[in-house]
Amino acid sequence: MIRLSGVTRCFQLGEQRVMGLDAVDLEVAAGEYLAVTGPSGSGKSTLLNILGLLDVPDAGEYWLRGEATAGLDEVHRAELRSRWIGFVFQSYHLIPRLNARENIELPMLLAGIEPVERHRRSSVLAERLGLTDRLAHRPGELSGGQRQRVAIARAMCMTPSLLLADEPTGNLDSQSGGEVIALLEELNREGLTLVVVTHDTELSARASRQLAMRDGRIVEDRRQ
Repeated sequence: MIRLSGVTRCFQLGEQRVMGLDAVDLEVAAGEYLAVTGPSGSGKSTLLNILGLLDVPDAGEYWLRGEATAGLDEVHRAELRSRWIGFVFQSYHLIPRLNARENIELPMLLAGIEPVERHRRSSVLAERLGLTDRLAHRPGELSGGQRQRVAIARAMCMTPSLLLADEPTGNLDSQSGGEVIALLEELNREGLTLVVVTHDTELSARASRQLAMRDGRIVEDRRQ
């Protein structure tokens, strides 16, 4: 599913050069459940951005589903993101002026999917995620847990094979966070490859594989 070879990413902060990723090698099989942990500045978010084709390495190779991504322009990276990758963020990234259904359907709208099919998919996802009676509500009228479920529905509407979650429970209370993780794990059991970046040790312990990062490197790779 995922293969990184010697992936390096540097950032220039003023006169200082910061190593985001330092020659990282990584393979993730289809259907794995992977948690990535580490202190701030360890490279977790940089790794997630590379995996999600939101950023490009300075050196090294990244293969997604067997396709080399090095050298692709933004149009082709966007096509791959739309086809294979879903994103869930700590801050939801919902559009305030759109209601829940419109937020869920946005990727489908951008992909040119017909309104009838958009409505069908959003209704199916809303029913599964317990959002049917909240579809007409805007994000400001939803609880944190409901907003995150809308974000998950939006991430799943294009039926991705890889879901990248960046601190998905960071803004949620323990009950809502537990519900969100249970949903993500259910999707993983159905075959979705799940990569979660988290500071939460209890959450990371649930994953079948844990990566620990420090100074842009993977310093531990443990399976259970």
